[in-house]
Amino acid sequence: MTFGFTKIREMEIAELASTAVVYRHDKTGARVLSMINEDENKVFGISFRTPPEDSTGVAHILEHSVLCGSDKYPVREPFVELLKGSLQTFLNALTFPDKTCYPVASANVQDFYNLVDVYLDAVFHPRLTENTLKQEGWHYELESTDRDMTYKGVVFNEMKGAYSSPDSLLYEHSQQSLFPETTYGLDSGGDPAVIPELTFDKFMAFHRDHYHPSNGYAFFYGDDDPEKRLEILDAVFSQYEAIDVTPTRVPLQPRFTEARTVRKGYPASDRLAKGMFTVNWLLAETADANLNLALHILEHILIGLPSSPLKKALTDSGLGDDLAGVGLEADIRQMFFSVGLKGMHPSNAIKVESIIFNTIKDLVENGIDARDIEAAVNSVEFSLRENNTGSYPRGLSLMFQALSTWLYDDENEGDPLALLPFEKPLANVKAWLANGDKIFEELLARLFLHNPHRTTVLLEPDHKLARTQAKAESDRLKAAKQAMTPDAVQAVIDDAAELKRLQAEPDAPEALKTIPRLSVADLPAENRPIPTEVRTLGGRELLFHDLATNGIAYLDFGFDLSVIPDELLPYAGVFGRALTESGTTERDYVDLSQRIARISGGIWAQPFASPVRDSKEAAARLFLRTKATGERIADTCGIVTEVLTSAKLDNKERISRIVSEARARAEQRLVPSGHMIVATRLRARTHAAHAMDEAMTGLTNLFFLRDLEKRVEDDFRKVAKDLEQFRTLLLNQSTLILNATMDQDLFALAEPAMLAVVEALPAEGPDPAERTVPVLPAREGLAIPAQVNYVGKGCGVAEHGIRLTGAAQVVNKLIRTGYLWEKVRVQGGAYGAFCILDRLAGALAFVSYRDPNVADTVKAFDGLAEYLDTVTIDADELEKSIIGAIGEIDAYQLPDAKGFTALARHLTSQDDAYLQTVREQALNASENDFRELAQAVRTVAQNGDICVLGDSLAMENSGLDLDIKQVL
Repeated sequence: MTFGFTKIREMEIAELASTAVVYRHDKTGARVLSMINEDENKVFGISFRTPPEDSTGVAHILEHSVLCGSDKYPVREPFVELLKGSLQTFLNALTFPDKTCYPVASANVQDFYNLVDVYLDAVFHPRLTENTLKQEGWHYELESTDRDMTYKGVVFNEMKGAYSSPDSLLYEHSQQSLFPETTYGLDSGGDPAVIPELTFDKFMAFHRDHYHPSNGYAFFYGDDDPEKRLEILDAVFSQYEAIDVTPTRVPLQPRFTEARTVRKGYPASDRLAKGMFTVNWLLAETADANLNLALHILEHILIGLPSSPLKKALTDSGLGDDLAGVGLEADIRQMFFSVGLKGMHPSNAIKVESIIFNTIKDLVENGIDARDIEAAVNSVEFSLRENNTGSYPRGLSLMFQALSTWLYDDENEGDPLALLPFEKPLANVKAWLANGDKIFEELLARLFLHNPHRTTVLLEPDHKLARTQAKAESDRLKAAKQAMTPDAVQAVIDDAAELKRLQAEPDAPEALKTIPRLSVADLPAENRPIPTEVRTLGGRELLFHDLATNGIAYLDFGFDLSVIPDELLPYAGVFGRALTESGTTERDYVDLSQRIARISGGIWAQPFASPVRDSKEAAARLFLRTKATGERIADTCGIVTEVLTSAKLDNKERISRIVSEARARAEQRLVPSGHMIVATRLRARTHAAHAMDEAMTGLTNLFFLRDLEKRVEDDFRKVAKDLEQFRTLLLNQSTLILNATMDQDLFALAEPAMLAVVEALPAEGPDPAERTVPVLPAREGLAIPAQVNYVGKGCGVAEHGIRLTGAAQVVNKLIRTGYLWEKVRVQGGAYGAFCILDRLAGALAFVSYRDPNVADTVKAFDGLAEYLDTVTIDADELEKSIIGAIGEIDAYQLPDAKGFTALARHLTSQDDAYLQTVREQALNASENDFRELAQAVRTVAQNGDICVLGDSLAMENSGLDLDIKQVL
């Protein structure tokens, strides 16, 4: 049966172990890609072409808004209800420059169908009102006639955060500079200065014109019934008649005849702040599979490794701190390439441009090093075959890849399968290279060197811009208020009050019952342990995880950081990179980088620090991690031995470059990951392990890197001595633990190779160092040039006699999707808020994300205790929270992640019996557990430290008496 669909095409894609079938809906023209395979992590997505005509953020605001209730599910936020009570492995919505996607995933088939049903009704039958636009988009906020009017709205504040990030601004300006005549020249996310121009009529018209099956692209992936997929879709699509969706097409950008230049500013508070610069080329359409793959390989040749010729030329120039630009952008209709430097003086832009062009010219005229080509081909091929999507479901990655060619059709149908099969284009590229064809040099000449469709973008620090933007916004608001009649002003006050009333109004019980979900009885009572066999190898502990890994061996070599004293610990990240990026006594860093890429799937260092259960001890390791195919395991372990025993830690040029890049990247994280900076800072006060983590990855590490950057120049001999001492203390057999994730046949190859690594190391090591927990300000303000804030409060609760159990995870599920969502996001206008339960350290913290408030958010955190004391938890709410918590406990993982998770659990004394106890506590959670967690929350309210990262003026006006320090 085809349920109203016509099959357009069917293809077996062996490299993805999938059958792909393309359909067209007969009545509406809706498009479907159905991928059939044995993956239990099922994926569904419904996507629409949504190219905006302005930068009001209408596509982005609608992405939020359609998930705020629908005809079939008339609750305020079905999305949140699903977050509470689903086993989902992915649940989100995403706005791109030319499309909006609504993907879901679950490994449970009934849960999967529930998610699909709610999402389909949400996008096609949303209950959109003016208050929806006000909440998710923007509205005037005014408490009384004598107060200043402000803007509020979730997307408005989300985009204020994006516009506070120089890297985000650079990406937007670079893309927009190349596409001034198409949708890519606008900001689909929304420019905060333009968002308030969006009217309700335009908002509704955009939904009417774009959210229709005729403009829809549906995707299924996994082991569910392929016929039921079509039945589900036809039941929805058949309610509609076909419409003309020609206006939603994405046109091609006409080609420039000469290069263009763009200069912009970004908000900066530090007068020593530097500029960012990119050169950008419009390349070709995305859909040519051979060209697409060749350009991905070329990207790796140019900038994929520390030793790659273009990256090396730029970083070795000493003109900047780190590479800028996104490299190859291949997710839109026409690919582009963007590269440059950040952390540079704006006056050096012309020098950077010259370096880029001279390097490309040299590669064209003299040819690309064959070893660079081999390294790039191996790296890209390894990535394609591994298909490692991290925490994302594999099907989701394939959906986005399909959309990058499917979405664009003028007269003919776009092909969703153009890029999914990679064996043929990979074989073509290899054959051309074997034939001696200079394919990459030709691409550089044609698409880069002689391509007039090129732009340069210079982003300069503007120390007045933040205040200028704030004043401009204030002036707009004052002018708007002055233009209002007294009745209109009162209407704004009344409307804002009514919105708050509606936001605080609970959903009707009968409405909540419409949301489909599983029951606790549907959940497995037992955890699924990760296969783990504890062995010894060369006298050292080895964990072996017998898992199917598609022919790839994942190996981890862990060295105990407890032997490193506090003053050396912040070197961990720099030391880890130096092992693989500074060269060895046998080869320079260029040769080493090429060899790693030619032989393996990568070798990298990863610091790890976590509390040990029921202990003040820290499980802290520096892992050297690698992956390789079976025939390359021995050679890969040979490289591991080489870098562990003979890395050149006295290479001043390379150490200087690593430190500068690390410092620049740490500064770059402050705005997009401010909530994690705050959380790490708060947790550092609660346990030695978290203090170690903060020293290695947090704000303390940023301060260390800034100082180290100066010391590398002024006293490198001492720096090299510190790094050598770090190596002497750390790299020996006595501190080593081994981890191997692969099947038994591969392990037979890996075991002797790993033993060779062990035997090459010194046998003895030092005793653990003394460890201290830092004393940080109890009320800490960390000022950055941002239009939003990241607000946190937390403390250790174990020292107050409070123990966090598995049941607390159930309560936390309701806190995050209930109280915090309502108080901090919906009513407060922040983009998000989190409750961080730390069972191992016995600590609790609350953090907000892209938040317009400071004091109000702290007040909301403190008010949670009373809520938990008094809230009535009905059976349905409790059951949903249990299901959601079990979904987190059973989070889907790919094999390599499972192996590393098992290792982390082993190091922190979380054995299977303990984890089963946690599960049973969650399954048996009751209303009493909400009251018990109230005591922990009250402890935080009374004793917690406060940490805020954000706007200094907002912190000064918060009344929280923060100890404010400018950090950027």
